Amino acid sequence: MTTDSSNQLMPLSLSAPGVNLGAYISTVNQIPILTAEQEKELAERYYYDQDLDAAKLLVMSHLRFVVHIARSYAGYGLPQGDLIQEGNLGLMKAVKRFDPNMGVRLVSFAVHWIKAEIHEYVIRNWRIVKIATTKAQRKLFFNLRSLKKSSKRLTLEEAKSIANDLNVTPEQVLEMEGRLTAYDAAFEAQGDDDDDTPHTAPALYLEDNRYDPARLIEEEDYEEQSTSALHEAMEQLDDRSRNILQRRWLDDDKSTLHELAAEYNVSAERIRQLEKNAMEKIKTAMSAS
Repeated sequence: MTTDSSNQLMPLSLSAPGVNLGAYISTVNQIPILTAEQEKELAERYYYDQDLDAAKLLVMSHLRFVVHIARSYAGYGLPQGDLIQEGNLGLMKAVKRFDPNMGVRLVSFAVHWIKAEIHEYVIRNWRIVKIATTKAQRKLFFNLRSLKKSSKRLTLEEAKSIANDLNVTPEQVLEMEGRLTAYDAAFEAQGDDDDDTPHTAPALYLEDNRYDPARLIEEEDYEEQSTSALHEAMEQLDDRSRNILQRRWLDDDKSTLHELAAEYNVSAERIRQLEKNAMEKIKTAMSAS
């Protein structure tokens, strides 16, 4: 442990919550909570002087609060360590934006930022198919479970009541309930020693054309024809235009507009115009071939 000017004991190092969650939670719970005066002093040091040590102490002393919030999202089946990690990002954003002159404690200000980061993580990872993209859908996603009175499917009257509470339509409530209770099938077949068991994973029904001989020959022919057409089109250009395209696009060590402008004793804008005109001629010639 080490001591700062506010006499707050802080751990010398702290592993990520995903490495050893139990040890992480035990460590952050031992970090003392700042008094209002200590918090204000640290916040002013960071706000006015950009004291990164003060910012670090503010973050460390509020990590236990992030753990508390992250636990309320355990019902989504996502790793607790990842939820905490995302919440920590929100806490750091809050510390960065916290104004000690607002007259509120950091914990009250930070709750919005912590929850916002966790919400984004849950939305991104809870299902492969995105289930909540609009503001109304997100509101439903995070409130529908707590508003349902049982695990049974909602009746129309219950849906209307929830819709009224959340200022959405009953149809949106029922649609979100269907998404939340939908069955997620594994994309790939699960390991099974029983060869007689039929597999119905979607991955088994997708055709892999990567190594199809006909497709490989077709791709090789197309590439060869395109290369040939490009060479023929390049031969139709004047020497200057051909040299500009070669050095701007085809050479490994590409030249800049200014380098070519100095060589041809013209402006960089003129080189750009020549390049554009040459590209249009190339496209026209290749489309006609």
